[in-house]
Amino acid sequence: MTSTTTTRTMTTTAVMPDRPEDHPDDPAGLADAAGTLALLRCWVRETGLAPPVDGVLRLDLACAGTTVEAPVTYWSATGWHSFGPAGFAGGTPVDAVTLAALLTTESVWRRGNPGSRAAGAAAIADLAGRVADSVRRTARHVEQRRAAPHDPAATTPFLRAEQALLLGHPLHPTPKSRDGISDADAAAYSPELRGSFPLHWFAADPTVVSSDSGLARPAEQITAALAGDELRLPPDTVAVPAHPWQARDVLARPDVRALLDAGLLHDLGPTGPPWSPTSSVRTVYRADAPVMLKLSLGLRITNSKRENLQLELARGMAVHRLLEAGLGAALRTAHPGFDVVRDPAWIAVDTPARPESGLEVVIRDNPFGGDEQVACVAGLVAERPDLPHRRSALATLVHRLAAKSCRSAPDVAQEWFARYLDAVVVPVLWLYGAHGLGLEAHQQNTLVVLDAEGWPVGGRYRDNQGYYFSETRSGGLSRWLPGAGRDLGTLCPDEVIDERLGYYVGVNNVLGLIGAMGSQQLADEGALLVTVREVLARLAGEHGAALQLAGVLLDSPTLRCKANLLTRVDGLDELVGPLDAQSVYADVGNPIAEVGA
Repeated sequence: MTSTTTTRTMTTTAVMPDRPEDHPDDPAGLADAAGTLALLRCWVRETGLAPPVDGVLRLDLACAGTTVEAPVTYWSATGWHSFGPAGFAGGTPVDAVTLAALLTTESVWRRGNPGSRAAGAAAIADLAGRVADSVRRTARHVEQRRAAPHDPAATTPFLRAEQALLLGHPLHPTPKSRDGISDADAAAYSPELRGSFPLHWFAADPTVVSSDSGLARPAEQITAALAGDELRLPPDTVAVPAHPWQARDVLARPDVRALLDAGLLHDLGPTGPPWSPTSSVRTVYRADAPVMLKLSLGLRITNSKRENLQLELARGMAVHRLLEAGLGAALRTAHPGFDVVRDPAWIAVDTPARPESGLEVVIRDNPFGGDEQVACVAGLVAERPDLPHRRSALATLVHRLAAKSCRSAPDVAQEWFARYLDAVVVPVLWLYGAHGLGLEAHQQNTLVVLDAEGWPVGGRYRDNQGYYFSETRSGGLSRWLPGAGRDLGTLCPDEVIDERLGYYVGVNNVLGLIGAMGSQQLADEGALLVTVREVLARLAGEHGAALQLAGVLLDSPTLRCKANLLTRVDGLDELVGPLDAQSVYADVGNPIAEVGA
């Protein structure tokens, strides 16, 4: 993995007064402010800037010979800072696209990246263009959601939560960039715009279809049932669904064209009931369907093109079989409220010249068809600029619980957080400590189950890309599934898994939740960090050396953290290449250790 090192001492939170001009209300201004804020947060984290003593953040950009300033309105121990409008030292405002170009230039120059001037210019143009795309799409999302704040088609709590993430990752420079999708397509394919669409169907000769299923029915029967009677399949062919955008894209690929020309593949077009995109864009959902579908989608979303890889298909199947064989029962016994959303079948069209054709489909279990209160954590903590109060769903929930119980919001938030750790985070760390199976449980991949009042009572993990098997400690899984994890591409030394889970579970999930609560003035970050220390100390005592990660999170002065800005500057696709070279990582100060000191 590409690496950079930045160390700094994290401080407790400090709040400065907000001003009305810090919060533009028009969609374009709000989107630009959100894009600028994300860039500033990334730069502070990835370069290790300390909190300014005079309350003004200053970025000294020597390569461009200029300084960018922004007043600090909230300094977060966990990186969820808030700033007022950014500008040059002379007072001229700086928009998100200009800031992206300046930061890319400075980053390339500081790191001494090899390559020609043209390569540096390409990096600048790429990031600035993606920031512009992300900001433009965010403005459209906010504008259209304000025009229609309620959607009767969002029939379940699960779907409403999946459509709530309007601003995207708060520490990513291009959270809503979707290179290659038109505005017309975006209306149908965007969860933020509450899009929906029928699937595009192909009929494939069985000789060019591969599949696997851990269910009572083969994948071919599952897709045929989803296609329904409306679809007229040619005799002796297999129904293969695709995302409509992907269908257009693969029809231009020579290998797929060859199958069509040979009569081994038939383009049947779109048909059937509408499916709704979830927060990942490519996974689609229907409340009345027994499964969800994780479709290949060749769009570059944030850092990566989202096409299913053969190893990912196999990984989801292996984990499903492992859970079915006994690990699931062990998990339910230890943590009855937590489960893994299964990927129990898949189907793909094969082409002779490349491992993936672009027509690979993961068939995912759908346990969210009813009124169960379940929410993606990223959507739960996201601020809602489409609503008059702008409060996140979590802030709304905490204030409602506080009013109902006649308690203070910080008191309720503290209890909510403690219950969340027990219901969601402890089971993830238990799986790794007890069985050597790591889950890439960042906020986007983590669902929290709430009771009728809104308290956390369980959790779900989803993502067939994000499983890690410990080289030294996952061997015991073989009693349930011989050779578990051996040929899945994620059999790793504990040091690698500790680094990845330290970021995904520790920094992104836990510290991200603390930062959201602190920046939204729900609770004091220091008090929440103390709660984390208590939970980690308990787990370290229960699992000993088997859960070295708990000790790292407790006591290491720095943590390894994915540097989203530098990863984007370097043009890395996080789903391609060796596991240790897919992202840039940096060392950042560990506020969990600091509060213990």
